Amino acid sequence: MAKEECITQWNKTGDTSTLRNRKIFPTSEKTLQSPFTPLSKDKNNQTAGHTQCSNGTSAPCLARENVSKDPPTRVLLMLVVGLSFSTRLYKITEPPHVCWDETHFGKMGSYYINRTFFFDVHPPLGKMLIGLAGYMTGYDGTFPFIKPGDKYKHHNYWGMRGFCAVLGSCLPVFAYLIVLELSQSHSAALITAILLIFDTGFITISQYILLDPILMFFIMAAVLSMVKFSQQRCSPFAAHWWLWLVLTGVSLAGALGVKFVGLFIILLVGLNTVWDLWRLLGDLSLTLVEIAKHFLARVVGLILLPLFLYVTIFAIHFVVLNKSGPGDGFFSSAFQSRLIGNNLHNASMPEYLAYGSTITVKNLRIAGGYLHSHWHLYPEGVGARQQQVTAYLHKDYNNLWLVHRQDANESQSGTPDLVRHGDIIRLEHKETTRNLHGHLHEAPLTKKHFQVTGYGIVEVCGGRNGDLVKVLRSKVRFLHQATGCVLYSSGKTLPKWGWEQVEVTCSPYLKETPSSQWNIEDHINPKLPNISLSVLKPHFLEILLESHIVMIRGNSGLKPKDNEMKSKPWHWPINYQGLRFSGVNDTEYRVYLLGNPVVWWMNLASLGLYPIMVAVVSIALQRGFSLSQKRIEHSVVLMRGGGLLLLGWLLHYAPFYTMGRVLYYHHYFPAMLFSSMLTGITFDILLKSTDLILRPPYSDLLQQLGQMVLLFSVLYSFYLFHPLSYGMTGPLAHEPGSTMAGLKWMDSWEF
Repeated sequence: MAKEECITQWNKTGDTSTLRNRKIFPTSEKTLQSPFTPLSKDKNNQTAGHTQCSNGTSAPCLARENVSKDPPTRVLLMLVVGLSFSTRLYKITEPPHVCWDETHFGKMGSYYINRTFFFDVHPPLGKMLIGLAGYMTGYDGTFPFIKPGDKYKHHNYWGMRGFCAVLGSCLPVFAYLIVLELSQSHSAALITAILLIFDTGFITISQYILLDPILMFFIMAAVLSMVKFSQQRCSPFAAHWWLWLVLTGVSLAGALGVKFVGLFIILLVGLNTVWDLWRLLGDLSLTLVEIAKHFLARVVGLILLPLFLYVTIFAIHFVVLNKSGPGDGFFSSAFQSRLIGNNLHNASMPEYLAYGSTITVKNLRIAGGYLHSHWHLYPEGVGARQQQVTAYLHKDYNNLWLVHRQDANESQSGTPDLVRHGDIIRLEHKETTRNLHGHLHEAPLTKKHFQVTGYGIVEVCGGRNGDLVKVLRSKVRFLHQATGCVLYSSGKTLPKWGWEQVEVTCSPYLKETPSSQWNIEDHINPKLPNISLSVLKPHFLEILLESHIVMIRGNSGLKPKDNEMKSKPWHWPINYQGLRFSGVNDTEYRVYLLGNPVVWWMNLASLGLYPIMVAVVSIALQRGFSLSQKRIEHSVVLMRGGGLLLLGWLLHYAPFYTMGRVLYYHHYFPAMLFSSMLTGITFDILLKSTDLILRPPYSDLLQQLGQMVLLFSVLYSFYLFHPLSYGMTGPLAHEPGSTMAGLKWMDSWEF
């Protein structure tokens, strides 16, 4: 069929009068212009003639009966829901002990129930929901979650696991609906659902108290809402149009509220929205006022609403967690003053630092600690054999220091002199009476820095000579007068001889960083009037900003756990190595996070197959080959739907190559969702293209045979590897008599 004939067939019921004599593209180009708009068909699976949209857009709004409303869809959807929930909720209480990161997120759920403040590198929504699920199902927040393997005993933990499993069960359902909307193909949607339902990795990661199923729930909800919103483009500003727009915004706030990697789905939706607005801008039937309405609606629904909900999540977080807890030390002294039970809460002390005062000095980096000393000396061979100076993360009597003038001539009566920016002071350790000083010996761990073991210049960051030093509020630096270096907390942990406290050095690099900045926390001086610290409490925007700075720094500084291998992004698509969730030896109940090999390698194959198929289609269209209506439809699905999913996979995978923090296998699972949906579309079109090599009915038989082989391969692989998810006991895979004997297909698998 020639290009011109394609135009006639596609537009046989269309009205092009509103296009104002603009150029009419051939169907093979026109229908492929938007990679993000879902394909529309009528109930006979044929592309119908387009009708003019109510908003006047020149993009064809195709008259059709949505295949997602057909009775077969409902039957298949019920089947997908049943299989998904049954595979995730099966043996949900096994094993009855703490597994992997349940020790963190279960404990954090307990903190919410007890209203105890803690620190985590992720935003709070996921932990809040876990705590809420536990509270609603009778968990009292008393289990300590000390380490993996601890027995739950009488504690009610199933509610938190069940909540995560329910959200994880929604993932194949959402994927089915997304692919159905993008492709209008039951078989493509069903292939996608089967890949996710019977993947051992997704089953395992959904069955425990983790953030991952919650994060992926919001990611998939955002994609589904975005696709559904695109389907409403012919009825702008109608109730259902606003519904899907708002649900997209809510889902974006949810994803970002669980983990910062929610930014990736925000970027995907943002790119889709930019393309949508660009298309509207090119529609000459729309006035500038109408375009402005579309723009403002998306600003409200996709920017302002998610931002409001995200900030609200933190507001609830700060209100609920109002008691002092293990997270206090990660935050500033001003932040701590708002926590009930903290020694700074409702305390009173002198507002300005003065000579003769007893103080504690806190470093401003994450886990920088309090300036600390004790009677122990540096060991032989570590600089000068003098008294150790460290940073300690906990409140302690050895954190107390006395502030003296350089010449030790403090006023003995009356009001003491106040310390100012630029003053030369001497810090004396109260317990040992030794002065803080430095010299040109190397620091114990940071060899380019000097050892701290006395005079120093006080410098208020951002201040001028003569400025006073405010308790809690002022950021100060201490410069060693003789060497010119600055007091610095490296964040490195000292060996046993340093009691595993934090190294303190004198850095020759004078750039202002949190490691070289300190603040005065405790301040005792009976000669000065006290003020209530309640007047120094930070306001909401200050604590919101500080919490994000602390989270971002903490995230970038994450280190691998003991005896834990680092995972690299190139490992993930090939299913190179999993994660131990429970158990190590043959006497323990073992659970191992590893994807179904057939599913993961099929996805890997589709990532290579997809660009080849797109290239073939593009060449055929460019050369003007005669394509049937069915082949044009497949081309549209492949480029629009497949392009969107490929972009989603790239956005959720490629950024990990640039990250400096420790990475784990489970970080790939959001990208795996997009890869599985792409596989559903790619393999479905590939199998439907059998008529290129065989004539009916043989092509139909070959298509059905391919579908059966695919289904059997996934199910049989699931049958072989399901003990990875549901638990293994007895000998390991490489030992005689193991139930997993012969299944260690890669040496890097550790089950």
